[in-house]
Amino acid sequence: MTQLIRTRVTEMLQIEHPIVQGGMMWVAQPELVAAVSNAGGLGIMTALTFGDAKGLEQAIARTRQLTDKPFGVNVTFLPTLVPKDYGSLIDVIAGEGIPVVETAGRNPEPWLDRIKKGGALVIHKCTAVRYAKKAESIGCDIISIDGFECAGHPGEDDVTSLILAPLAASGLKVPVIASGGFGDGRGLAAALALGADGINMGTRFMATEESPVHPAVKQKLVEMSETETILLLRSLKNTERVWRNALAERVAAMEREGAGIEQLAPLISGKNGLRLLSEGDLEAGLLPVGQSVGLIEDIPPVAELIERTVTEAHDILATRLPSLVVS
Repeated sequence: MTQLIRTRVTEMLQIEHPIVQGGMMWVAQPELVAAVSNAGGLGIMTALTFGDAKGLEQAIARTRQLTDKPFGVNVTFLPTLVPKDYGSLIDVIAGEGIPVVETAGRNPEPWLDRIKKGGALVIHKCTAVRYAKKAESIGCDIISIDGFECAGHPGEDDVTSLILAPLAASGLKVPVIASGGFGDGRGLAAALALGADGINMGTRFMATEESPVHPAVKQKLVEMSETETILLLRSLKNTERVWRNALAERVAAMEREGAGIEQLAPLISGKNGLRLLSEGDLEAGLLPVGQSVGLIEDIPPVAELIERTVTEAHDILATRLPSLVVS
C-alpha cells in the first residue's frame, strides 16, 4: 500500500499525493491526465492543445469518462503569432466547474474573476519570486515556482529550484509547488524539506505507458542524459529549454547570427513539435524537456511511477533523515 504524505496542497486540491502533472502542450491528453488523477496525483490538461472551446469541452468530457477524481486545466498566456480566444476557453472551464486551473505566462489578473466563476482554485506558475508575490497579491491560491532546470520556458533569471523553492516558501503565505528538476521520490523529499507543499513533474510523465507520445520519443527520453538540453530563443527574451537535436542546434546557430522571429518561426512552430511527438520523427521539431530527463530509466505505468515516488520520499523522510540526527 502506498504511503501517504499530507500537505496543504493535498488538502486544498483534494488529492492523495502531493504530485502535480505538468500541463504539457500536446502531451497532456485525457488518458494521461486521468491516469495521474486516478493514481492520486493531480492531472492537468492544456487548454490550447485542443484548439477551441468545443475541442476543450470534448477533452473534459473524455477525461470525466476515465476518472471521477479531481483534475485541472492549464491556460498559458504567452505571446503568439496568432491571437488566442482565451475568453471562450475560460468560459468552458468555468461552465464545466473544473476544480483547479493552472495559469502560466503573462499576468492572469484580467481573467482571474472569470476563471474563479466556476469555483476553481488557481495555481499560477511563475519563474521568479517577485512574480509569485504578485500572483499571491491578486488572489491566486497556490504558486508553482519553476526552476531553471525545467522544460519549456524557465524565464530569464536562471535560478534553480534549490534556491527558488525555499525563497518562495518563506516569502509567501499560500502553498508552493516546486517545479523544475523533479522526477523521483528523492526530489519530492527534497522539495518538502525546502518548504514546498508538493512537486510538479512534466518531463517524467512523458515517459510513461499512458503518455500519448510516440514510442520512439519515450525510448529517446530513457536514453537522454541531463546534459542533452539546450536553451533557445534567449535573443527573443522567451527562453525555452529543449532537447539538443539537430534542429535545435540549427535554431541556436541562427540566433547567434541575428535571426529574428520571422526567420525562426517556421522552425520553432508547435506543429513541428506535434509531428515529432506523434510520428516519432526525432528531427521534425523541438522537444521541450527538462534536465530531470537524466533521471528517467524506464517507461512505467503512471500508477507505478507515482507509487514508487511517494514511497521513496516517505522512506527518506521517515527513516533516512531521522537516522542522521544526533540528539
